[in-house]
Amino acid sequence: MTPTAERLESLCKEYPKFLHKGGLCVPLIVTKTARERGLPLEPDDLRTKEGGQVAGLGRSAVQKILEAEGITRVLAEEGGRTNRGNLRLMKLYVATLNELHHEKALDLAEAHKWWIQKVRAHFVSKGPKFHFDPGKSLRANINDLLDQAADLQRVGGGNNYVGAMLQHLVGAKLDIVLGHGKLRHHGFSVADISTQRKADYQIDTVAIHVTTHPTEALVRKCGENIKAGLKPIIITLGDAVQPADFILQTFKINDRVDVLDAAQFLTANVYERSLFKTAECKVTLAALLKRYNAIIDECEADPSLRVKLPG
Repeated sequence: MTPTAERLESLCKEYPKFLHKGGLCVPLIVTKTARERGLPLEPDDLRTKEGGQVAGLGRSAVQKILEAEGITRVLAEEGGRTNRGNLRLMKLYVATLNELHHEKALDLAEAHKWWIQKVRAHFVSKGPKFHFDPGKSLRANINDLLDQAADLQRVGGGNNYVGAMLQHLVGAKLDIVLGHGKLRHHGFSVADISTQRKADYQIDTVAIHVTTHPTEALVRKCGENIKAGLKPIIITLGDAVQPADFILQTFKINDRVDVLDAAQFLTANVYERSLFKTAECKVTLAALLKRYNAIIDECEADPSLRVKLPG
């Protein structure tokens, strides 16, 4: 670990409020100021004229820094501006930067990246939430969960949260339909070849492939399924259905592979299990998500994939 990273780790360990959403805003702004003005910094120069707030701290300034790193989610509505405790955090951080500068051990670019990673970790730790909106369609409520996973993916350092959520939502539905114990679940990153699997899920002679982006490699695998006497199904995102059909046509097997919109696949199941009673849909979907969470606990190391359920 570099001197800069080591000192920042120690700072946050001693003062954990730096890792709260308002606290994270402070070093983002101060680091930017240090890169623009140079070091050492004087804490009094970083106070507003009234003296009660950190100069430059606010939602728009913080979001501009984050958006430059591809992060669009709002870190703090006020950007930490109204939190008076942030003045103390500013002084502590300025002292840390000045010390590192004096020791000729400071790398401001690294410090900036370090805090950006902490912001990403903050967002990822929140995870998706289930907040059922009865005024929206059932499909829209399911897509909301996938949208939240997409938000996590944008800040999660390359992890495919959407793909993992999609695979395990389908797995949860299949568990409920078939009964627990009939399927074997695998972690999202576990390759088919390492487990001798012909698909993400195989039920009798049906091979189910769950994907966010159908590829030629997947279609070739579907062709192998057909040769092996299996019936392949591709379950994917709505806007990927047509591209999947196009690739299947290229390989001349489009009439032998079913391509299903994942949200519709899940929506139909929830309606059926609710006996088409709209008042029961929330409970039925919550039960599906409860099973989904159990699969995440069993197969995935990243707890941020769990959906937070009410109560």
